[in-house]
Amino acid sequence: MHALATLIDTVISIYIYVLIASALMSWLTAFNIINVHNRFVFTVISFLYRVTEPALRPIRRIIPNLGGVDISPVVLILVLWFVRDLILEYLFREV
Repeated sequence: MHALATLIDTVISIYIYVLIASALMSWLTAFNIINVHNRFVFTVISFLYRVTEPALRPIRRIIPNLGGVDISPVVLILVLWFVRDLILEYLFREV
């Protein structure tokens, strides 16, 4: 069970880093700091969008518009932390 707990923790941690990278890339794109016409940058942004958008879309439907501030990544990170702690607590309680 310890291996399963480690795997779950690692996968959720990696996804949290991907969410943070996606949010940073969206800010850099919005402020015109990075060039989205660069093929490598476009590929990275496209990958991050495809990986994070399915999880963020339902949260964006529920949370009201805050005037251009998107807090859905923060909400998803908090939910992921909660789920990770809940699963790890359950797995270690069984041992």
